[in-house]
Amino acid sequence: MSFPWANEYKPTNPVMVWMDERLPLPRLIYGAVGGGYEVPRNLNYFWNFGFLAGLCLMIQIVTGVVLAMHYAPNTLVAFDSTEHIMRDVNWGWLMRYAHANGASAFFVVVYLHIFRGFYYGSYKAPREMIWLLGVVIFLLMMATAFMGYVLPWGQMSFWGAQVITGLFGAIPLVGEPIQYWLLGGFAPDNAALNRFFSLHFLLPFVILGVVILHVWALHIPGSSNPTGVEVKSESDTVPFHPYYTAKDGWTVGLFMIIYSMFVFFAPNMLGHPDNYIPANPMSTPALIVPEWYFWPFYAILRAFTFDFFFIPAKLMGVLAMFAAILVWFLLPWLDKSPVRSSNYRPLYRKFFWFGLIPAMIVLFICGGAHAEEPFIMLSQIATLYYFAHFLIILPIVSSIERPDPLPYSITESVLGPAAAKA
Repeated sequence: MSFPWANEYKPTNPVMVWMDERLPLPRLIYGAVGGGYEVPRNLNYFWNFGFLAGLCLMIQIVTGVVLAMHYAPNTLVAFDSTEHIMRDVNWGWLMRYAHANGASAFFVVVYLHIFRGFYYGSYKAPREMIWLLGVVIFLLMMATAFMGYVLPWGQMSFWGAQVITGLFGAIPLVGEPIQYWLLGGFAPDNAALNRFFSLHFLLPFVILGVVILHVWALHIPGSSNPTGVEVKSESDTVPFHPYYTAKDGWTVGLFMIIYSMFVFFAPNMLGHPDNYIPANPMSTPALIVPEWYFWPFYAILRAFTFDFFFIPAKLMGVLAMFAAILVWFLLPWLDKSPVRSSNYRPLYRKFFWFGLIPAMIVLFICGGAHAEEPFIMLSQIATLYYFAHFLIILPIVSSIERPDPLPYSITESVLGPAAAKA
């Protein structure tokens, strides 16, 4: 593996010289996040969420490892071991609240990171692989979060596992065997809890590995930018350090303040109170809902209330729920526009702000509500628009719209034409 900046790093400290000759780790770090990595000079604060996502992943790994030391993956004692962590383990309450709210924080910054990609066309060539790896990370996050939600073994944990794994039963022929294989039986029990605990512990390290690939792929074409114009000269870029390390550092400070407010003052705001009741297979909660970050896809699942020819409604909902994420893999080829950034795509910008964003908000609301009117009808309308946006509107708009003129260079977009020529 070689990088164009590899020969630029010249250590002066004898210890660093010795290290660099035998294991060029300092050189790698210098090129990845130091002064050896040049980035566009016009990145706005939406480009900070990738770094914040990495911070959230490390918080989850560290707190998760500590919690695993005290958690017992057995249905007879899982709920009690969770309470033991909260009440008896030194700083256990902090570890659990940091982990639980860290999951929500992780999804917040990743959602913002994804929608920044939608708006600025970060999925376009030559950055398709960066985008595809990012979608893989999101799928792994969802699997990890679902399995983690089961571990406290409260009412929502048990019934969430029952409902979500039950979706596989809708698949013809192989659905029920897959469900039994996932659970290790006919219903969530000790086998399922052990499997989910093992995978929940393993998958964050898999995510970390894919994140490394994601960052590696980013360093090949370089970062995108709000104009969508590629780097043309040295004046278009600045070193990542100290310019963007300082910018990221300010955002990290703000993020930690907000995150700490939830951990210390409202730790259960984003959770469900029924999960503080031990799991009871004989008592069904009035409203079974997943964690809030699954609500849009849960709304899509419940939007299908009637059979479509020979396809049952339940199967249609399952297929649509998975397709809602899998369609993101196709974005680099669905969007035919030669212009990346929506800042210069007036027609698509209207569909984004007044179509896709409201549809996602409606799906969020409907996913956390009871499966009744008017939420069912609203989720059906929002689901229809969601798929139409990616599969119909985006390809057509990208083919017919007339983009605004692009700046010649990144420097021109920042300093103006006169300054760029000087």
